[in-house]
Amino acid sequence: MAMTYCEAAPGHPWHGPYHDTEYGFPSADERVLFERLVLEINQAGLSWLTILKKRAAFAAAFENYDVDRVAEYGEEERARLLADAGIIRNRLKVDAVIENAKRVRALRDSHGGFAGWLDAHHPMDKAGWVKLFKGQFRFTGGEIVNEFLMSLGYLPGAHHLGCPVETQIATLDPPWIRARRAGYTGYGA
Repeated sequence: MAMTYCEAAPGHPWHGPYHDTEYGFPSADERVLFERLVLEINQAGLSWLTILKKRAAFAAAFENYDVDRVAEYGEEERARLLADAGIIRNRLKVDAVIENAKRVRALRDSHGGFAGWLDAHHPMDKAGWVKLFKGQFRFTGGEIVNEFLMSLGYLPGAHHLGCPVETQIATLDPPWIRARRAGYTGYGA
């Protein structure tokens, strides 16, 4: 039987800090939301450990997730990113990040920002979220959307019930807990 993330991560030099201080923790900060989307998109087909090890390089490559600056990237920046061995040099992923920065920026006008857009559509089941994300963003399949939303407290499941981090997160009242408290039953068991 495979170990859960909550069993495997504690004490690990890369997974431990992420598990204990970020995974499942709610945030409305645009840079945090954009970073998590960028990292989840780049994780597709790779291990999360690979992404965590490259995290600092991603932050440097994408100017600490400054949405406005990334949204303005052109061919010169795209070429720089595709030559950067510190990140994942996949044209589809790089193009998705640049385009998604433009789309996050547009959410400021329509919803007050990325967090406002998420909150305007919450609560919703995973299938609904996937459909919504595919209509709004590039390179956002089911697992990317699921992990993105779990990692930010919009969907349950980041931690198992016996995990001490789950208890800590509950005190922060993430969106999925608020929705359940309000009577939402669409998350399933």
